[in-house]
Order: sequence, then structure tokens, then C-alpha cells
Amino acid sequence: MLLGRDPRLIRFLQEELAVSAASIEMAMRREDSGQGPLPMVLWRYGLISLDQLDQVFAWLDTVDAVN
Repeated sequence: MLLGRDPRLIRFLQEELAVSAASIEMAMRREDSGQGPLPMVLWRYGLISLDQLDQVFAWLDTVDAVN
């Protein structure tokens, strides 16, 4: 499963980092075309900061540890 298809990640991006739905949709299309995982695409296109990218990876580590 692509990262961008995880509803928990989408919710985190929208609720905690205030990433717009339009930005997420654009990044998901790029992820689908092989440009990298969703968080990296968001960062690469300037839609999240490096600090926010770190927050996403920390969140992913937490989610992975729980599962």
C-alpha cells in the first residue's frame, strides 16, 4: 500500500500540519507516478517544511511501533 492511501496519515497531515486537501491530492498523484513516498513529495514541492517532514517521520515511527 502506498503511504498516501493510509487515512491515518492523511488525517495527521490535515489536522496536525494543516496541509490542504488539494496539496495532498497533488502529492498523491505524484506518489502514484513513482516520484517517491507522499511525505517526500510534499516536502520536495515545498508543501511542508523540513521540520514538518521530520514530524511526519516521527509520527510514522510511532504508528509503526504501535502496530
